[in-house]
Amino acid sequence: MGTALILLQQIIIMFLLAAVGFIAYRAGKISNEGSKTIGNILIYVSLPAVIVKGFLVERTTERMIGLLISMCASAVILGVCILISRLCFKKDAIASFGAAFSNPGFFGIPLITAMLNDGAVFYIAPFIAFLNLLQWSYGVSLLSGKKTGLQAKKVLTAPFMIAIAAGLILFFSGLSLPTVLAKTLDSCAGLNTPLAMFAVGIYLAQCNFREMMGRKQLYAVSAVRLVLIPLIAGVLLTIVPGIDNDIRYAMLICAACPVGSNLAVYAQLHDKDYTYAVETVAVSTLLCVITIPLLVQLAGYMWA
Repeated sequence: MGTALILLQQIIIMFLLAAVGFIAYRAGKISNEGSKTIGNILIYVSLPAVIVKGFLVERTTERMIGLLISMCASAVILGVCILISRLCFKKDAIASFGAAFSNPGFFGIPLITAMLNDGAVFYIAPFIAFLNLLQWSYGVSLLSGKKTGLQAKKVLTAPFMIAIAAGLILFFSGLSLPTVLAKTLDSCAGLNTPLAMFAVGIYLAQCNFREMMGRKQLYAVSAVRLVLIPLIAGVLLTIVPGIDNDIRYAMLICAACPVGSNLAVYAQLHDKDYTYAVETVAVSTLLCVITIPLLVQLAGYMWA
């Protein structure tokens, strides 16, 4: 089965899971409070479990070099994301935030796992770390209009940072988890895809589709986030020699993911247009079913 077809199949599965969240919310079976609970489970349990699990691979020179390469690639790609988003949406903070920051943790990991393997998650840990650090600093500054620095305590105690630190310790020490703990970790990690897509479905259920699909700015944000940025990222990944294709594909998928759901969270916290933020997440998520498989198929021609 071709890589684009594998991704399309996985995206369809994810959208069917989103439909479950959509129906459950519209039927009153999931409340707004329940939606927040799902978000907390994702942030504090399932995503950290996925990250730690990604580090449970054999320590080899090749993987250590790959981790260093992925760190550099992540920093460059995210820098490009911020630059392009600012150039395209100078006066629209929500659009600039949305175009700059994708959703690799909740949306990208299932696709990378389906296309490559669980071990490939190892290479996107730096991307997730840098992205969250930039959201908490640059992103908050963008939405609030105030210059904010990184608060060391918040960064060091963030769930994803603790997970990455734990994963690095396990990787470099060569320690393996007892069977019971490993199976528990697998179960928690298995929650990531269904719960993340339930959350997407809940976001979609809160949208007025007729009004949403008529807002031109949403398509502009999606075009930058889903097409322009990943195309540039793909070119950069192509012209730099010596990068393993697994790392290339993992980085490309991270860059090609839809607008991160954190945009809605931060918009609400900073009294920005929450509805606009949710619609930006929703439209880009709907459109990525077309763009991600096409981009990966195009990359396959270049990296074959």
